[in-house]
Amino acid sequence: MSSNLLGKTVGCLAIGTLFAFGLQAQAPFDLVIANGRAMDPESKLDATRHIGIRNGRIAAISPTPLPGRKTIDAKGLVVTSGFIDLHSHGQSDENYRYKARDGVTTALEMEVGVSPVKPWIAERQGKALIHFGATVGHIPTRMAAVGDNSDWLPRGPAATRAATQAEQEKTLALIRQGLRDGGLGVGMGIAYTPFASRSEILDVFKVSAAAKVPIFVHLRSGGRRDPGVVDSLQEVIADAAATGSSLHVVHINSSSGRAWLEAIDMLRGARARSIDVTTEAYPYVAGMTRLDSAIFNPGWRETLDSDFKDLMWVNTGERLNEKTFAERRKEGGTVITFTMREQDVDQAIAAPDVMIASDGWITEGKGHPRAAGTYARVLGVYVRERKVISLMDALAKISYLPAKRLETFAPSMKRKGRLKVGADADIAIFDPATVIDRSTYQNPAQYSTGIKHVLVGGVPVVTDEKLAEGIYPGQPVVSVVTVP
Repeated sequence: MSSNLLGKTVGCLAIGTLFAFGLQAQAPFDLVIANGRAMDPESKLDATRHIGIRNGRIAAISPTPLPGRKTIDAKGLVVTSGFIDLHSHGQSDENYRYKARDGVTTALEMEVGVSPVKPWIAERQGKALIHFGATVGHIPTRMAAVGDNSDWLPRGPAATRAATQAEQEKTLALIRQGLRDGGLGVGMGIAYTPFASRSEILDVFKVSAAAKVPIFVHLRSGGRRDPGVVDSLQEVIADAAATGSSLHVVHINSSSGRAWLEAIDMLRGARARSIDVTTEAYPYVAGMTRLDSAIFNPGWRETLDSDFKDLMWVNTGERLNEKTFAERRKEGGTVITFTMREQDVDQAIAAPDVMIASDGWITEGKGHPRAAGTYARVLGVYVRERKVISLMDALAKISYLPAKRLETFAPSMKRKGRLKVGADADIAIFDPATVIDRSTYQNPAQYSTGIKHVLVGGVPVVTDEKLAEGIYPGQPVVSVVTVP
């Protein structure tokens, strides 16, 4: 070998050696997650890797060990991006703690939404264990416009009469302001405002289209009857087509019930014809809502394909009958609604184009198990036990796809839902052999198990299945849009 060639060879080897050892030679990372099974639903990475975190972001993903000031040994565990719940009504410290133990690093109130947006964000700033955000809601803005002082869901004029033209214009003005203030699109629960005309709903779609944000819709009606889920989907798909708005249909499983196949076929047909529509489901056969809401107006048994015995009063766990239904409805409160079939839920969870979202909340230990156990249940029951979906596909449905849905108008979401260099260090680390939900209908206030560690912005909020105390790394997720 000539001296010139030998020199070049030695030089290349030296450069290769420096490259191979470059990561190890640099200053220690703030935190290293070592030896874990790294899974990224965007790139499909599934391999043992060492992950270096610096300044709240993923700074390195390496097949060889990395130096860190602190290290989490994740041998035998899955390391992936933190879960993103697009439909989380529980926006309190109590709920954030259950979410963190369930692997959730971002919980968003997208269906009912909030108004006004700015004070809602300010109330949680510096006090949240995980990231948070909300749409500006048609329900709360309509309540404000018509003078309905009910708490959360309308039971006064917003639920019992049509809005005047002036009230509709005030509602639209409040929605526009909420978008300017960072609302993550528009939330809409048409079933809870049954006197909102089709023209009023169309006008809201026009606002969302102009701002280039989606509408997150609870359909006007559901089930197999006519009008039901087919009629209700036709309304919002037509509005999206007519205005150019993006559409997200919440909890398609509970909205469609036994008409699940018809509903998903309609959504897929709309997408095939270039309408921007997505949907979600939760992994339970029961839903939950307020008994004193418009959902239970006369005709509810036909709409929900259910009867009194299918309703469970949350505070006591009792099943209702005709007499207690009337009493509890007058009293006001929450019921769990057993209205779905296991086979339909299985199909919704398995469908690659259906995201996972909880639609849950817990108040002083009372509520629905989905508020505490949705994500561990998907991983433990639907991936490991029933094998209706692969682990990688499940991770996409609980992290990457929700982030993709929001990233065009919420810039921070481009750094979430992925396990890659430059992404936010919102990370869930779990044991795929043991992860499971413990929350039940009778006792929902139980933490999931098997989710060992959770990081929010690089800060450990769960360590060895124990919650951190006195730290609040959660940040608001907000939109950046132009509102005409």
